[in-house]
Amino acid sequence: MAEPWIIALLVFAAVALGIEALYLLVVRAWQEKKAVSRRLTPSRQAAGRTAALNALRAERGLLDGKHPALRYVTDRFAQTGLRLDGGASLLRLVMLAVASFLVWMLVLGPGLTAGAAAILSTVALAVVFLEILRQKRIARFTELLPDAIDVIIRGVRVGYPLPVALDLAAREMPDPIGSELGMTSDEIAFGQDVRTAIDNLYRRVGHEDLTFLVVAINVQNQTGGNLAEALSRLSRLLRQRAKIRLRIRSLSAEGRVSAVVLSAMPFVLFAGIGLISPGYFGEVRGDPLMMPALIYGLVSLLIGNIVMYRMVHFKF
Repeated sequence: MAEPWIIALLVFAAVALGIEALYLLVVRAWQEKKAVSRRLTPSRQAAGRTAALNALRAERGLLDGKHPALRYVTDRFAQTGLRLDGGASLLRLVMLAVASFLVWMLVLGPGLTAGAAAILSTVALAVVFLEILRQKRIARFTELLPDAIDVIIRGVRVGYPLPVALDLAAREMPDPIGSELGMTSDEIAFGQDVRTAIDNLYRRVGHEDLTFLVVAINVQNQTGGNLAEALSRLSRLLRQRAKIRLRIRSLSAEGRVSAVVLSAMPFVLFAGIGLISPGYFGEVRGDPLMMPALIYGLVSLLIGNIVMYRMVHFKF
């Protein structure tokens, strides 16, 4: 007869798989429809298309700053796809800072050192979180870009001008590429030249493969030529690059998993020892060598992560 905990484990696995299936079938489809509705809502609520475009740009935090550093930070934040919600974002940062301070207070004891470490760790965690969101959004954009180009090609071949073809792709494709192409189409329709509008698209997305699209459209706009044929070849090129990218990820999967395990192991060991024997680190907490040793360990961990990152990420 099976042990009770095995039966409980099987029941838990069945419930978890059922919830996952429900999410995949219902919730994800609802989220995609909600994203499309959110993209179209400003057009219905605003006084005109100009106001709708400004509403979409404002919620992304897009600022036309002249200073290069401000522009760089603004572009990086816009590439995450997050919407600015003011007080809620500040509240999350404060909660994260408090949690970090409590953790560092257990390690270093109460004081200014724990407060400084909490501030630094909060900033670092926020930057890492935003970068993860940015990379996930770019990966999703990479997946959808060839299909969006195919929609643009079909629109151009039936005689649509480029802004109308971009608007057609924006309506057919899901986010994030739908919103971005829609904003580009609106910018061109409002009088922005094609080159500037396409460059703004690259700023908002930050996807390296978009440089090919930018060059193809700018060259066709300046010298003429068959845009549909150029975009068709670009679509095939992007699909081949996607295949190579996936092959590289499969070959470097072992290195990435090793990097995650080795990076998490010190913190897992510290938490485990702290739970098993809470007073184990009490004797060395006030030692003068504690802080230099901790700084040395964190710097070594950072250097090791940078080296492993360079080992599993390739330019092609």
